[in-house]
Formats: sequence, structure tokens, C-alpha cells
Amino acid sequence: MSIAPDSRTGRAVQAMAGSRWFARIGPRVAPPLDRFVHRVSGGRLLMSRLMLPCAIVTTTGRRSGTDRPTPLASVPLDGDLYVVGSNFGRPEHPAWTWNLLADPRATVSFEGEQYEAEAVLLDAESKERVWPRLVEQWPLFDLYVARSGRDLRVFRLSRRHGSSTA
Repeated sequence: MSIAPDSRTGRAVQAMAGSRWFARIGPRVAPPLDRFVHRVSGGRLLMSRLMLPCAIVTTTGRRSGTDRPTPLASVPLDGDLYVVGSNFGRPEHPAWTWNLLADPRATVSFEGEQYEAEAVLLDAESKERVWPRLVEQWPLFDLYVARSGRDLRVFRLSRRHGSSTA
């Protein structure tokens, strides 16, 4: 269950997550902790899930060819899952976005279910349509755009038919 963004706790979490110090430290601390909690709970729990919907999205490393599991803020909309390459508002695109551009196949673990998905990078028009709904879930996406100085990549992860693995 996620924290309501308009609650006192939600505002405090967003203030922390939107701080410059968290942008420096968060990427080194939060993903490894999330992967650990996810692994020891058998895929049932994610620490970041306390703030917003999260998934473990496993991509194939574009250079290494190895599986790269990454905990990501995820917004479920209309039967698909949307992920934003915010990188905590840092100026560079996160590695997982490059991996999806090289190979759009991914494995998604979301709310205790695991399935194969196909990623599509949203074009400007599609992104404009969905952006308000993404920001409604995590208002910091707008801050991350301003801070990073780049156009954040948004991917739609669609379930590949007959792919449930859990």
C-alpha cells in the first residue's frame, strides 16, 4: 500500500525524495535495499512501495547481456505499467532505459506477480497524454524534469500474452 501523496507522511517522503542530497545518495542506497527486500520476501515486498507503486523490472544489459533487475516507480494505467527514467533528477538517463532501447523485452515483478513484458518508449504525443496521470501518482516527476534539464524517457510495459510466470 502506498502513502497518500497529500498526507503529512506523503509530503515528508516527497520532500526527502526531492532533495538534492537524496538525488546523490538515493541511487546508491535505495535500489540495492529494494532488491534485497524483494529477494528475501520472495517477491512480495519492496521498500519503495511505501511511497508509491513499484516494480522490479529486469532488463538485459545492452553491453553485458546479463539480467539487470531494477526497482522502479511504476504507474499502472489501463492494463499496462508505466515507468519513468527520472534517475532521481540527475542529468543522465538511467542505464535501464538504454537497456530497454536496445532490447525492449523485460521481466516485471509487480504486486506479487511476475510476467514477461514488452517496453515501448512513448513518443511526444503519447507522453503528453499520460504525463498528468504519472505526476498525479508522483509529483516529483516534474521536479526531476526541471532539475535534470532533460526530457525524461517514459516507457509503457505491456504484458506479453500468456507470459505469467508466477
